[in-house]
Amino acid sequence: MIRNRTWQEKAFGVVNGVLLVIIALLMLFPFYYMTIVSFTSYSEYVKTELLLVPTSFVLDAYAYIFQSDSFVRSLGVTIFVTVVGTFVNLLLTSMMAYALSRNILGKRVFLFLVLFTFVFGAGIIPTYMIVSATGLINSYWALILPVAINSYNLIVMRQFFLNIPHELTESALIDGANDLQIYARIILPLSKPALAAFGLFSAVAHWNTYFSALLYLNDPAKWTVQVMLRQIVILSQAGNILSEGVQAARGLQVPPAETIGMAAILVSTIPILVLYPFLQKHFAKGVMLGSVKG
Repeated sequence: MIRNRTWQEKAFGVVNGVLLVIIALLMLFPFYYMTIVSFTSYSEYVKTELLLVPTSFVLDAYAYIFQSDSFVRSLGVTIFVTVVGTFVNLLLTSMMAYALSRNILGKRVFLFLVLFTFVFGAGIIPTYMIVSATGLINSYWALILPVAINSYNLIVMRQFFLNIPHELTESALIDGANDLQIYARIILPLSKPALAAFGLFSAVAHWNTYFSALLYLNDPAKWTVQVMLRQIVILSQAGNILSEGVQAARGLQVPPAETIGMAAILVSTIPILVLYPFLQKHFAKGVMLGSVKG
């Protein structure tokens, strides 16, 4: 029998719904404003300080940034670092998590080291010294290898592997499979929620790589898109990503710096937004990893 809700519960539901709608609108407004400004012409943009409903849409800012070799190159660098870095993260983290979920010699020592790095970090200067000593300065691997294994992801993924029934691995061992075959043919196919969740976390982290790229990459040709956005938005160099000679040769007029910045931010945001729906069905399960046993 379904109990009728009291007026206090109904009032709470209405107030809660209204508050959630307001919060959602406040969170969506910056994205909406960024989008409409990026499609706004210069003449309309300068008329008002806060543009809410544009009367016309132009693609000048997008045409300008995609004519910029430096911006397109930085976008390609970020895609490369994100794809390779996410693959390395998932491969090494899952392999180490599987090894620590088995009865191996020195497992407690390795777990202690993992927990130690989870609590205590080396800091910027020691990490830079290690990256420099290994010859990774001005290399894309400087953005990937130092963060190849995340302690938190490793611990949670190990717990996920421990929850997989031991009968599966034991039967595979009886059939003559080794640990590598068990890992590749049994553990990984059953770990899609874990791989999807941590893959999304790793992809977002690599896509938003800014400080590490600024610290380790000295060559502007190797900058990631986040560093390029810094040049465009913070340092107000939007009009300088194309030289004057290139602008004249391609017949381009420099749009307002604000519209260029908004367009660049939108372009750098869309790929992650597009990625999420493909992982959503696994992500919902992955966020609960290790919370319930059985």
